[in-house]
Amino acid sequence: MVQQISDAELEIMKIVWGNTEEVTLFPYIMEGLAARGKPCQKNTLIVLLSRLMNKGFLSARKIGRRNEYTALVSEKEYQTAQTKNFLDRIYEGSAKGLVCNLIMGDLLADEEYEELKGLLEKGKGKEKS
Repeated sequence: MVQQISDAELEIMKIVWGNTEEVTLFPYIMEGLAARGKPCQKNTLIVLLSRLMNKGFLSARKIGRRNEYTALVSEKEYQTAQTKNFLDRIYEGSAKGLVCNLIMGDLLADEEYEELKGLLEKGKGKEKS
């Protein structure tokens, strides 16, 4: 099971997940946080990275004086686990309840509604195959 992470840890993971390189270096993360308007002190970032490693989200490999960080949990895996957790806690596991709330609460833009409708139809068609 994928653990919960703090908002600050999630910001770091978004930077790691968004990196096109296989490994992510400390300066890249520092710059990414600053670019997102969430600058971080060096020591604070070291603590957050250590927590992410302890939670199984990152691995680190020391190369000389620098660490190379690699994601062990993909963004999709995290999103799926968090969505399931949200559904279980708020909607007692009912995806229908969530979708109804999105539609009835007028929380979807018209194009999102049409896209969701298309996805549901496409999924329904797969079931018959």
